[in-house]
Amino acid sequence: MPNRKILNIDSLSLQELDTDAELIPLMTPEDEEEMNNEELPGTLAILPLRNMVLFPGVVIPITAGRDKSIKLINDANADSKIIGVVAQKDESVEEPGADDIHTVGTVARILRVLKMPDGNTTVILQGKKRFEIDTVTTDQPYLKATTKEVSEVRPDKKDAEFNTIIESIKDLAIQIIKESPNIPTEATFAIKNIESDSFLVNFVSSNMNLSVKEKQDLLAINNLKDRALETLRYMNLELQKLELKNDIQSKVRFDLDQQQREYFLHQQMKTIQEELGGVSHDQEIEEMRQKARSKKWNDKVRAQFDKEVAKLQRTNPQAAEYGIQRNYLELMLDLPWNEYSKDNFDLKRAEKVLHKDHYGLEDVKKRIIEHLAVLKLRNDMKSPIICLYGPPGVGKTSIGKSVAEALGREYIRISLGGLRDEAEIRGHRKTYIGAMPGRIIQSLKKAGTANPVFVLDEIDKLSVSNQGDPSSALLEVLDPEQNAEFYDNFLEMGFDLSKVMFIATANNLSTIQPALRDRMEIINMTGYTIEEKTEIAKKHLLPKQITEHGLKPKDVQIGKKQLEKIAVGYTRESGVRGFEKQIAKMVRYVAKCIAMEEEYNVKVTDEDIVTVLGAPKMERDKYENNDVAGVVTGLAWTSVGGDILFIESILSKGKGHMTMTGNLGTVMKESATIALEYIKSNAEQLGISPEVITNYNVHIHVPEGATPKDGPSAGVAMLTSLVSSFTQKRVKKNLAMTGEITLRGRVLPVGGIKEKILAAKRANIKEIILCEENRQDIAEINQDYLQGLTFHYVREMGEVIRHAITDQKAKHAKVL
Repeated sequence: MPNRKILNIDSLSLQELDTDAELIPLMTPEDEEEMNNEELPGTLAILPLRNMVLFPGVVIPITAGRDKSIKLINDANADSKIIGVVAQKDESVEEPGADDIHTVGTVARILRVLKMPDGNTTVILQGKKRFEIDTVTTDQPYLKATTKEVSEVRPDKKDAEFNTIIESIKDLAIQIIKESPNIPTEATFAIKNIESDSFLVNFVSSNMNLSVKEKQDLLAINNLKDRALETLRYMNLELQKLELKNDIQSKVRFDLDQQQREYFLHQQMKTIQEELGGVSHDQEIEEMRQKARSKKWNDKVRAQFDKEVAKLQRTNPQAAEYGIQRNYLELMLDLPWNEYSKDNFDLKRAEKVLHKDHYGLEDVKKRIIEHLAVLKLRNDMKSPIICLYGPPGVGKTSIGKSVAEALGREYIRISLGGLRDEAEIRGHRKTYIGAMPGRIIQSLKKAGTANPVFVLDEIDKLSVSNQGDPSSALLEVLDPEQNAEFYDNFLEMGFDLSKVMFIATANNLSTIQPALRDRMEIINMTGYTIEEKTEIAKKHLLPKQITEHGLKPKDVQIGKKQLEKIAVGYTRESGVRGFEKQIAKMVRYVAKCIAMEEEYNVKVTDEDIVTVLGAPKMERDKYENNDVAGVVTGLAWTSVGGDILFIESILSKGKGHMTMTGNLGTVMKESATIALEYIKSNAEQLGISPEVITNYNVHIHVPEGATPKDGPSAGVAMLTSLVSSFTQKRVKKNLAMTGEITLRGRVLPVGGIKEKILAAKRANIKEIILCEENRQDIAEINQDYLQGLTFHYVREMGEVIRHAITDQKAKHAKVL
């Protein structure tokens, strides 16, 4: 049976080898059939083995030391990897020739070649099929011979006697494994899982304690039934020897008292660990128990800890499970069970902190203070989870940090962007090697308290993969009714998250799972006006950049007018991230001048801004082509805030066809189609000759074709552009519009009004056309943002045309 030996083919030495799954492949009948169908090469390189026999299907490692053997292995490994393996008749012969080897051998495939530190070469071979040597053709640089395949006579599958022999071989093999102390019990599974009868006989024959001559005789038997019967005879002999040996050992064994034996072994282990410079196993466990006495655990958690500590005490420190078990207990000890920081519920102070850290965002700060007020009165977190929603750079993440500072709590932030493994939230089960708790539990361990302010950044950018859906795992985290018993797969018990203040951030609500979105209260953080950006730069961004670049406030001064020029001319965003980058460029320029001892203006001028930042990049001509018919300014919402877009249309001689360009989405194309059809139906009321519609093609273009554009809110702008082109009357200057249209002539409300209004303000728009139903959205906007804007609220398309198109003919108007 398996004796776990690597036999050296160049000497009589034996090397012990731990069981390796790669060395006991479980060959299926299909694998065996494929192996038997492989063609045998006519000529084979012959590798003589000193003290072992290779059987078909069996994988063995051998160590080659002879120069011829190493040469043969290297050549074959670089070529077909197929060689012939034959046992020597006399293992003492150093240079075996044709007469020194048996005639029946096994074709083998080289699976792997390993260079050992002692200079020898270890090669792992797998037997394929038996062969017989016809003629040895050469012995240089190694033996080569012509061969022929030895066919195997197999009994019928319904042969009851043969099937009984096979079952007996399995039973005896399992019994031998149990009786032998040198064979690992895992070998039992290998025996049970072997499906091929031929491979079972070969595997058992290869691993029995037989001489080379006896194994060679087994290999030479062509009839599988006869070979199986002979193998069974040898196994019976081996079992009898084992039973006799075990019986003798049991009679002469000195029976130590169990208690003395355990004490002796523990003392030995303790001494060894102390000699290696570490703490003993018992001392480590005792330290854990001592630390556990000070923890604020309930009875359930304490019982779990005691159970796991007892399990660790029984585990061998060399086992892989020991490290996982110790990590688990250390996690239990490090987690802040029922340990809370004291909240500072001075709401006046909290308000000051929010105002100090963030300029503007009045609605957001008001909602945060209300949230803290409820927390103060109820002293629990049953109120909804806050989700700060808005474009990048408006301060969503930093709001959470300010809340933590205001409350005197620990601050934790984890970025969920691109997270696609559910185990990142819930943790891995302890059965896996390298198992870890989820990021929620890990973060609480670092925080040291069970009531931190926890910012879940970029919650809209969670991904889904075959590792699960992390957004679904967050449902339990963010549900106030469930998170009092949040279950982590690694921790294997509930942990109370109900005192944690969760604040999520998102740029796009449409990508958040509906069930997860339902658990959160959405607070919209829109962009900043130019005035707000200037104040933010003055109070926060400029001092921060001066400090980060190693300067002092006296080294550089940027006035309010210059800050406004940077905001208007070099950034077009809702937040202030790009604005801060431009300020950083100015500060770096000053730092360079100081370091190189060059002259510069301490007080930055407009000329300095152009010198450092270049010509203004964002100052677009809002009146460009407004003297030409068909040009309309629309308002759009994007993931980075509001923006304006120009819609142009032009007529050309044709048959009334319409074409569109500008990377338009399906909904936007449908809006253009609706607008054209409405014009065709109401041409007379709009003052358009039907002949013009019939005899001219119209082309609609939305510039910046590289940017995808879609949505219904450009409907009124499409309509106005087409009417302007058909009548050749220009659109009012400083006018923008947004709204959806219908075939009945209705104007419908659209979303993102505040962002669009801020974009119009940045673009110097004076008049805005909106749906009547959007009036309530305007009422919710701070009136300071609306200074200088005139709003026209409409219900019908005819009202849009009356407000938007003048009676003046456009320059270069076509004669229609």
